[in-house]
Amino acid sequence: MKVLVSSFGYKHGLPPDADFVFDVRCLANPHWVETLQALTGRDAAVIAFLDEDPDADRMFDDIRGYLETWLPKFAARDRAAVHVAIGCTGGQHRSVYMAERLARHLRDRMPGVSVRHTGNAG
Repeated sequence: MKVLVSSFGYKHGLPPDADFVFDVRCLANPHWVETLQALTGRDAAVIAFLDEDPDADRMFDDIRGYLETWLPKFAARDRAAVHVAIGCTGGQHRSVYMAERLARHLRDRMPGVSVRHTGNAG
C-alpha cells in the first residue's frame, strides 16, 4: 500500500483527497519567532524549535500510534493508497515538520511512503 504524508495550510483549504487529517495548530508556532518566519519545517532551526516542545513529541506519538494501528488494517483490506494530511495555519512550519517526521518514521516500517508539501513550504 502506498502512503502519502502531506502538509497543508488551513488558510489554503484542506486537501480534497485526504483520508486522514491531523491538525497541529495547537503546537508552538515558529511564525512568531522573527528568525524562524522565513524558514520551513525542513530547516534545522525550526526542527530544533519544535523538538524542544514536549507537545510536539506527544502529538507525534499520538499520530504515530494511530497510524501504526490502523494503516495495516487498511492494507489488509487491499487498499492501494492512503493519504495522511497534516495541517497548520499556513502550511510552512508545524505541518511540514510533522509530515517529514511521520514520513521518516513510517518509511522505516513500510515501503511506499512519500511526502508532499503544499501551502507555504511547497
